[in-house]
Amino acid sequence: MPNILLGVCGGIAAYKSAELVRALQRQSMQVRVVMTKAAEEFIRPLTFASLTSHKVFTSLWDSQVETVDDELLIEHITQAQWADLLLIAPATANTMAKLAHGIADDFLSATYLANTAPVIFAPAMNVNMWNHPATQANLLTLRQRGHHIVEPESGYLACGMTGSGRFPEIDAIVESVLSELQISRDLAAETILITAGGTREPIDPVRFLGNRSSGKMGYALAAAAQHRGARVILVTAPTALPVPEGCEVVRVTTAAEMQDAVLNHLPRATAVIKAAAVADFRMKHAAPSKLERNGPLTLELEPTEDIVRRVVDARRPGTLVIAFAAEMGLDLERGREKLLRKGADAIVVNDITQEGLGFDSDRNAATLLTRVQSIDLPESSKRQLAERILDEMLRLRGLVPQRGSAASIEREEALSV
Repeated sequence: MPNILLGVCGGIAAYKSAELVRALQRQSMQVRVVMTKAAEEFIRPLTFASLTSHKVFTSLWDSQVETVDDELLIEHITQAQWADLLLIAPATANTMAKLAHGIADDFLSATYLANTAPVIFAPAMNVNMWNHPATQANLLTLRQRGHHIVEPESGYLACGMTGSGRFPEIDAIVESVLSELQISRDLAAETILITAGGTREPIDPVRFLGNRSSGKMGYALAAAAQHRGARVILVTAPTALPVPEGCEVVRVTTAAEMQDAVLNHLPRATAVIKAAAVADFRMKHAAPSKLERNGPLTLELEPTEDIVRRVVDARRPGTLVIAFAAEMGLDLERGREKLLRKGADAIVVNDITQEGLGFDSDRNAATLLTRVQSIDLPESSKRQLAERILDEMLRLRGLVPQRGSAASIEREEALSV
């Protein structure tokens, strides 16, 4: 998850930086904010503190030195080391002039000099200030240092004039950040419906049949897909997990509710990944009131419907379907039989007997089966495993290099780091 340090300077466009924070968070980025003194005249630090749940840095002198485990921490150095990218938006003519000439008289300019991460400027100012030779010379200096400038828009300005100098579109700034960090947007054409968590089938008003699914695999898939540009519809059974930023969420409890939700949203989906642990059985007749403990109890169960099979039968042409199968042991023949019976395009088989993997763990290992391939997905974090599954989804669609190509090997090596 990339760390973005956002510098906000004093201009009327400063209020748009709050929207920029949310847009970056929707890309699964952590954001902290540094404000110049002038920026505080346009928007209050509390706004950014509320959005980021983190302290906003406004002065070199407020908390210059903190002690952690007897080590001295200097705030502007600490934040420069924390950041994977420094984004200054809006960047005023004054701040860019100071940074071009190495002046470090406030928190933002001191942090800039201590920073070794990539830097992006999103300028906003009056058209004459933008066109002034001094500003253009400073921009040239910043570009020569390898910094990226998101060109301002042209149009009606807050001062009443018309011309270049408008704050760039939020989407353009986010795209520049993604490009600078080399974050792939290869799923931008996809709408992926993902199921997660374990369904609950009522026995009576206070008890239910459930399973040990934490929902972590499905949520990792949702976060990874959204991060790579997909529109994500997350149909989730009850979990204790925070919803990945930017996902459309549909909450369900039972297998029947999950099936209804999936089929309802299926026409919008270009791919379906069924990572939820759906109950195989439910009560034939749930008790209308709490059952009393009066000796042995016999429960009459009936099978639930196979949601994957229903999805395969109802999907539009071109909609990919990837199923999951939790097995006691890695029985690939049984997995392939399930793949063919369900009619899915691929199935992810994982062995739930492996210690430290699967249920409740942040790590997992699996084998992805297609009709013609068996692809080993070795032990990794569930987020890394999610990335691999999405890679294979794209290979099924034929949009990325085949396994074993130079591009494929390069990406797999990057994911293993």
